[in-house]
Amino acid sequence: MTEPTKPPVVFIHGLWLHASSWEPWIELFAQAGYQASAPTWPGEASTVAQTRENPDAVADFGIEEVTDHFRKVIDGLGVRPIVIGHSFGGLFAQKLLGEDLAAGAIGIDAAQIKGVLPLPLSALHSTLPVFKSPANLHKAVSLTAEQFRYSFGNAIEQPESDELHERWTVPSPGKPLFQAAAANFSLHSPAKVDTDLAPRGPLLLIAGGKDHTVPEVITKSTAKQYRHSSAVTDVTTFADRGHSLTIDGGWREVATTCLTWLGAQGL
Repeated sequence: MTEPTKPPVVFIHGLWLHASSWEPWIELFAQAGYQASAPTWPGEASTVAQTRENPDAVADFGIEEVTDHFRKVIDGLGVRPIVIGHSFGGLFAQKLLGEDLAAGAIGIDAAQIKGVLPLPLSALHSTLPVFKSPANLHKAVSLTAEQFRYSFGNAIEQPESDELHERWTVPSPGKPLFQAAAANFSLHSPAKVDTDLAPRGPLLLIAGGKDHTVPEVITKSTAKQYRHSSAVTDVTTFADRGHSLTIDGGWREVATTCLTWLGAQGL
């Protein structure tokens, strides 16, 4: 009997990480029989070094522009994929799922969607490099190693945090953060997600218990936005993990949890 074909997987990174940071995940998912890819954001070069050399190329792209970029990626596949996103990538994954463009989605430390109200102080501190200047709405912003340590690497040792900063970080547009921050004051915010859609593919939201950038309370509040949908919406928390959980030494545990969940959903 022929085994059913698995949907392709599209990985979407968030702010300040390059698409190539998903390479270990792509390899692991390939071993599990998935055809996976991690497309770059609009303006993002194919390597970390090239993206750093031309930060203006990624500036001024907002939530809708980036979402539309991935809509076109999915359209090119000819089949609804599984979409797995980290941070703002998790927000995009939910938008695509809410538009019924994905067979299923996983949001890892997903940025807050419209309707999510909690705003912990650690999240404000993590985004200060962007919000310290209104001009950053139209600019690309980079994180120093110290800023990355607070926002991403607080749950790991500093040498590892510094190594991850050097290996994977790139400048990112400030606009998505400004848009997410204003979402609850905007009737037609691009951060709005159709959380009531049913039927739709299953959704898994993963939280890091020590995440400064997207604290666990944000993930739990996000899950509550789906309370009127009859579709599967699950939440898993890694209590001792921070925002770096997709790229640090414990990434495989998170990735394996995603694979196990996909299998349980028939994906």
